[in-house]
Amino acid sequence: MKFVQILIGAAVLISAPAFANKELATKNACLACHAVDKKIVGPAYQEIAKKYAGQSDAEAMLVKSIKAGGSGKWGAIPMPAQAALSDADAKILAAWVLAGAK
Repeated sequence: MKFVQILIGAAVLISAPAFANKELATKNACLACHAVDKKIVGPAYQEIAKKYAGQSDAEAMLVKSIKAGGSGKWGAIPMPAQAALSDADAKILAAWVLAGAK
């Protein structure tokens, strides 16, 4: 029985960051324009992850895009700046997106 409790506890700890990151995206209205696997207004998180896969500066570049906004990378509709988002939260979101929002 104790082994089962340990396994459940480990599973919760491992999956908690993914839930926290989706919660962070929801809290900051990211999911109003983005989805994990399909384009809404902005690109799908999985498409963003594919575009930047293998780039050493991808996380920093995405943090900058999240905070400052931008246009032209994914079409004519600009992404509004998320200047009120903390640098730490922007970094968490960028890492989550680059991991395919899993």
